[in-house]
Order: sequence, then structure tokens, then C-alpha cells
Amino acid sequence: MERARRATLIGGTAVLMWSALALLTTLARPVPPFQLVAMAFAVAFLLALGKWLARGEPVVARFRLPPPLWGLGVGGLFGFHFLYFVALRSAPPVEANLVNYLWPLLIVLLSAALPGERLRWWHVAGAALGLAGAALVVSDGGRVAFKAEFAPGYAAALASAFVWAGYSVLSRRFAHVPTDAVGAFCLATALVALLCHLGLEATAWPERPVGWVAILALGLGPVGAAFFAWDHGVKHGDIRALGAAAYAAPLLSTLLLVVVVGEPLSWAVGAAAVLVVVGAALAGREMLSRRSRPAPGAGR
Repeated sequence: MERARRATLIGGTAVLMWSALALLTTLARPVPPFQLVAMAFAVAFLLALGKWLARGEPVVARFRLPPPLWGLGVGGLFGFHFLYFVALRSAPPVEANLVNYLWPLLIVLLSAALPGERLRWWHVAGAALGLAGAALVVSDGGRVAFKAEFAPGYAAALASAFVWAGYSVLSRRFAHVPTDAVGAFCLATALVALLCHLGLEATAWPERPVGWVAILALGLGPVGAAFFAWDHGVKHGDIRALGAAAYAAPLLSTLLLVVVVGEPLSWAVGAAAVLVVVGAALAGREMLSRRSRPAPGAGR
């Protein structure tokens, strides 16, 4: 139990890092989306490469992964971003983000299919409260208007939610694979994103030094260490608690923009904070209430 709690806390740090995504992306303007993904994931790969070299680990061995795992890793990291960007280009950002933020709830629901996992009412209720909190933040108090003309964009946003939820849940099936595999996925994602950039976008570079710092910070944090932490969390921690806790990301992101950029603070943020905190506590109540238990076979 203690090992699972520790892994859940490590996975939770990914949520904290993802909260800086909006701010750092804003500071990196006018770099287009796929170019930014390529640059940030390249930094993330270099982070992993530096760790491998510093420890004298065999670099080539990190790329010897089974094809299904390659499909899951690259499909999850790149597929999510690709569909998300398609959604933002095909539908209003507020509505697209709302649909996309179904992924934490989907993680909670899909986790019921994992061996040894049992889905209880408080898991679903906690995730639903988190979704309500995220909706308040993203929609600025409920100002949304779904229109049929943007249906393709909504479909892409829903697909991106399913891709990330599926990646997170199915990663549990590869719990025996070291988290270092994420470094290989980062390189592959950077290369595929580069191809998309060259075919779909015009290259642009940061206009100020702070933009370059933001890209470096993205690769080290929200697009780097965050994915390694998330991988460890969903493989070895309480995936349902992590799913519900993920709704803290849009809330923390908004608060960060309030502090750094000077965005106005609305009543919706306060209400969302209550919903997200209560939801996360409800979904993770087993992790909070159970005493540490020795692992099976411990002490033998």
C-alpha cells in the first residue's frame, strides 16, 4: 500500500507540471503548435538521454521495445496532441477544451477493466465533481454554446480524450516495462511532430529570450518530466485517484495565469477549487484512509 501511495504522489506531480502548460505555451508565442511539440519533446528526449549517459546505461537497449508498446507510447503522446490541435482548429477553444477534459473521467471509468481494480461509486462521483470544476474554469462560469457546425472539432476533442485515457489505462498492462521507455517515445513523438510541422505549418521562432526559456521549461517539465511521472503513477499507483486529481490542472493553470499574467479572478475559480478538491479527496479516499500494509510476502 505504501508503494502504491508513493507512486500515486509521484504521478500527481505530473498534474502540477501540466498546470504550467498554458503559461509556458503563451510565453513561447508565436511558435506554431506542431513545431512547439517537436521542440519540447526533443528537449524531453535529451533529458532522458542525459540520464542514461550519466548512469552509463545502454542507450540502444532503451529502444528495444515490443511493437505494441511502441504503438501505445507514440500513439498516446503524439496522437493526443495531434487530435487536440485538430480540435482547436475545427471548433471554438472553450468547447473543444471542455470535451477534451473528459479524459480524466474516462480514465476512472476505463480502469474498471484492469485486473484487480474495482470501480466504486465514490470513484465516479469524485471524477464527476472534478469534471464540473474543470467545466467552470474552462467555460468561465458556464459560458458555452455547442453548435452543430463544429461537430468535427468536437469529435476530434472527444477522440483525443479517449486516446489519452486509453494510453493511461493500457500503460498499466506494461507495468513491468521501466518508465525510461517514455524517453524513446519522446524522440519518436518529436520526429513525427516535426514532419507534421514541415507539412502543415510555417516555421516561426520566439520573438524574445523568454520564449526560448519557456520552450526549455516545457521540455523539462510539462512535456518532459511530467510524462515520466505520469507513467510511473498510472503503472504503480491508484489510477482512479490520479484520474480525478487530474482535474486540478486547469484550475491550477488558471490560478498561475492570474498570478503571473494578471488575468482576472472570477467566482468560477473559487467554486471550481472546492469541486476539484472534494472530488479528488472522494476518488482517492482509499489512499487517504487506509493504513500502510505490508506487501504480500513481505518479511518472509
